[in-house]
This record gives sequence, structure tokens and C-alpha cells, in this order.
Amino acid sequence: MKTWVTTVFLLCSLLQFPSAANAEEIIMTRSVLAFPEAMLALQESISAHGYTVSRVQRIDIGLTGMGYKTDKYRVVFAGKLEEIRQLTDKVPELTAYLPPKISIFAEGEQTVLVTLNPQLYAEIAGDAIDPIIFTHWESDLRSIFRDVNVARSSIISC
Repeated sequence: MKTWVTTVFLLCSLLQFPSAANAEEIIMTRSVLAFPEAMLALQESISAHGYTVSRVQRIDIGLTGMGYKTDKYRVVFAGKLEEIRQLTDKVPELTAYLPPKISIFAEGEQTVLVTLNPQLYAEIAGDAIDPIIFTHWESDLRSIFRDVNVARSSIISC
């Protein structure tokens, strides 16, 4: 049941971008960390990369309220306020997609992190924005996800 709920949520997220059907447009990792430790490692890495967590939205409560059985599930909104302001001023169509979101959910004893590749935002922005910002975001997100995976080594070795 958990896998079905996860699949439905990811598909709904991807429907925001009709072209987001192939795996290259999704950044995803699976961590051996339990959900609380992975969430802590995620937030620490976001901060270390110079981003601010603007909000953490609980998804599991809504799913449970609809009768689904699910583990912990959150969406973390993170970005750099000034960058987000500049982007939405130049390309208001990006407002619905910003700040970037990272879905984090427990799946058994592991935790999964998923986000859309920011290169999709470059497609929406077209020539109005220098695409290097989205390349930088992609690099940072991949680094953040690696940090969550590396965090397991320090937690396990303690």
C-alpha cells in the first residue's frame, strides 16, 4: 500500500510538468537512514549549501485522513529568497514552482528523497533567465542528496 501511495504522489507531482516523464528529469536518492535522521541531514545540508528551508509541509496526515496507511512524508521547500524574488519578477509563470521542493518519505527502514530537476524550470523561463542558475541548483541538489547518503556513514560509525 505504501508503494502505491508513493507512486500516486510522485505521478501527481510530475503531472505539473507534462515533459517530466523520463528519469533524467527527476533527482532521486534512497538513504539507509531512518526518516528523522535523514530529515535532519537534509536540512543541515540545505543550510550548508546556503539555502533556507522556508517551510516543511506534512503530507502523511492528509493521506492518513483519506484512509491510506503511510509512513512519514514531508515536502521541504528551500531556496534563496533573493534568487526566488528575481526569478518570479522576471518570469511570473515560475511562481507556482518556486521555491524548489524536495519530497522526503519513509519507506520501510529507508528514506527516499525526490525532486524535479531544476532544468525543467529553465524550459519554462526560456530566454528570460540565464539558465546557469538552474544548472547551479541542479548541482547543489545532487550534492545535498549525496550529503544525506554520506551522513549514514557518520551515524552508523558512532
